Amino acid sequence: MADRRRAGRKSRARRELVALGLVMILLLAAVVGADFRLNRASAGTRTVTVGVIGSSDDQIWKAVQEELDRRNEHIRIVLKPFQDAIYVNQATANREVDFNAAQHYAYLEDDVKTNHYRLSVIGDTYISPMNLYSKRYSKPSQFQDGDKVAIPNNATNMGRALKVLADAELIGLRDPKATNPLPEDVVENPKHLQIEQVDPAGILNLLPDYAGGVTNANFVVDAGKSVHDAIHEVPYDLENPANKPYINIIVTTRDQKDNPIYAKVVSAYHSKHVADTITRVYKGACVPAFKV
Repeated sequence: MADRRRAGRKSRARRELVALGLVMILLLAAVVGADFRLNRASAGTRTVTVGVIGSSDDQIWKAVQEELDRRNEHIRIVLKPFQDAIYVNQATANREVDFNAAQHYAYLEDDVKTNHYRLSVIGDTYISPMNLYSKRYSKPSQFQDGDKVAIPNNATNMGRALKVLADAELIGLRDPKATNPLPEDVVENPKHLQIEQVDPAGILNLLPDYAGGVTNANFVVDAGKSVHDAIHEVPYDLENPANKPYINIIVTTRDQKDNPIYAKVVSAYHSKHVADTITRVYKGACVPAFKV
């Protein structure tokens, strides 16, 4: 009897071992199969590197990636942040990034003219308001004779800031339609404002030492403010040709302007999902400059 019980236990043990072995084989097959599918998917995925400024556009590119995934495009976006657009264009021209999204038309035009880059625009992104801010006054007409006003110290944004002051009727320009006017183009300054060029990132922090300051929307948001805190807002009608120079863009090398992979990324950017993300997250600091 004891021998039969021992034989039964051994038989059950063998069956359990066989069953466990089958389970292990099935699990291994599942893991190998999943790994194979992952590798096959990875092998078919194209990575594109995008040059950007800082991290302010991260939410936008996250939405672009979501749209690409929804469309099963098998394109992976990798962002490469820079501190200044001048380095982004250099990296693009040197093919260190596939394309960039870090500037507007006016900046690109000036940079290409200076450095002779062979770059092309492959898509519009958004426009960021540039407005007049003050802690001392609530409207431009309150500025006093000899007040100091801060504007950005880089060429394209300096010219744009002068146009904001002209729009606020504080100064007059020789050619109001010029894209990048210079300080010497100021032909009317009835309140004898002292217009000083400073780092745009610090302009809001200089108020109220300065009676007013004109700066980019991203710096306003970084300072915890709203673009609607401005005492003078420039209207941004995208149908108005005067606003075209300040629309931000996606830029690549001329020989890659028809790259079908890049075209798919631009198409995903120009989706309703991305437009809604820009509107919801940036609350007026960025306005979509494309139709969906």
